[in-house]
Amino acid sequence: MRTPTVFDPPSSGDAVETRSLRKEFGDKVAVADLTLTVRRGEVFGFLGPNGAGKTTSVKMLLGLVAPTDGAGRVLGKPLGNVAARAQVGFLPEHFRFQDWLSGSEFLDLHGRLFRMERGKLDARRQELLARLDLQDAAERKLREYSKGMLQRVGLAAALLNQPELVFLDEPTSGLDPLGRLIVRDVINDLRSQGTAVFLNSHLLSEVEVTCDRVAFVKNGSIVREMSLHEASANVEIELVVRQPSPQLLSDLAQFGTNVQQRNGTIHLTATSQDQIPELNRWLVAQGVDVYRIGAAKLSLERMFLQVMGHDARAG
Repeated sequence: MRTPTVFDPPSSGDAVETRSLRKEFGDKVAVADLTLTVRRGEVFGFLGPNGAGKTTSVKMLLGLVAPTDGAGRVLGKPLGNVAARAQVGFLPEHFRFQDWLSGSEFLDLHGRLFRMERGKLDARRQELLARLDLQDAAERKLREYSKGMLQRVGLAAALLNQPELVFLDEPTSGLDPLGRLIVRDVINDLRSQGTAVFLNSHLLSEVEVTCDRVAFVKNGSIVREMSLHEASANVEIELVVRQPSPQLLSDLAQFGTNVQQRNGTIHLTATSQDQIPELNRWLVAQGVDVYRIGAAKLSLERMFLQVMGHDARAG
């Protein structure tokens, strides 16, 4: 294994900084090039299909696996630094908890592993049980918990030490709408407290209403980053005309990107719906009969499909 590169520049104070992180398992490249920054107080979405390298990337950032090459910092310290890891919370997607413990005992165990002072631990445990709507189940064994309750008690354990950075892997998996709302509110609280949240989720509707920025991962590399506040201005224009020609589809590129024809409707992505009148005038001037033209906000799901491309396959 190659010796990973040392991160030479001084820390910017961001929660996560990586440069060209790479991970190989034998002949297999799990992560080809992970270069990103996660700011403090930011909710950062990490998106990609199954097999894109997301889980291995998170494990490198947590210090659970060593990179083959590249460099990174978490909370200003090199990857794997014990002091930095003490300020990190983590909720994995596939967790196995000690199901013979009650919810209260489970949090007490994790608090003692963090070496929390008894009074502070007791207060924090009660606070989180109430915040995640588990106070009535605090003395029940985890084996009696539903999937959603286990997800919420796992989130409580991840937040027990009041971390500066939290990694959440599919945090709303198995939750009903009320449970998802609780988790969403908790994430918003973390943002307001200046805590960085690194969110990996396939529920793009949740990511869309929760995250500040997202990165799209494909084949082990980040292929695009964007601010969701800026992306919210993008619209998808839908257009139905008489006998659209290949030349017309080519010419429409002057008004937007990702011009496609699906089921008789032309779709293109524009930066604003204000482009519709100009587009309509241009079509009429070209002698094109327009049957329908309109626009809708471009969803994160549509952006995801555009970024992944037509060659993307389900994992």
